[in-house]
Amino acid sequence: MGRIIFDTAATLNGFIADNSNSLDWLFAVEGGEQPESGLFPADAVVMVEGSTTYEWVLAHERLLDNPERWSELFGSKPTFVFTTRILPVPAGADVRFLSGSVAEALPTIREAARGGDIWVVGGGDLAGQFLDAGALDEIAVSIAPVTLTGGAPLLPRRVEADRLHLVSAVRVGQFARLVYEVRRPVE
Repeated sequence: MGRIIFDTAATLNGFIADNSNSLDWLFAVEGGEQPESGLFPADAVVMVEGSTTYEWVLAHERLLDNPERWSELFGSKPTFVFTTRILPVPAGADVRFLSGSVAEALPTIREAARGGDIWVVGGGDLAGQFLDAGALDEIAVSIAPVTLTGGAPLLPRRVEADRLHLVSAVRVGQFARLVYEVRRPVE
């Protein structure tokens, strides 16, 4: 069975988006617009994201006007979007909408992954729901040299040190790349 990985960029003070749900702060960092190899899970076969992330990507990349960009950016990976609303889909994109709990949706997501890795792209609360369901295997964060006064937190959960095991910490361009294995709670 593949791993479920929350892989994201965050500011030095722990935000993944600003107060307007924008990632413009990230793209202003050298290497932020075209991330270097190793700054995202290239082997993931399925992506999962919340509706805010999905809508931001659609708008930022103008994917509804330029649907061919979807395959340039994401290939043919199925993308699951957790939402309670009806959202547009770029022509030719494999976007599948889910509602309800992460625990209920896990079998569907894992089936689409066919044993491959699953990338939880964003947001932090959605990653927290995977953690709550006992399904998150890894947290990888690329820390940018930016601070914000507020916004969407990296992971709005309390997670104690016994749950996270540091696997690696490396410099990748202007980013500090931290990878943690998520351990199951001790019962």
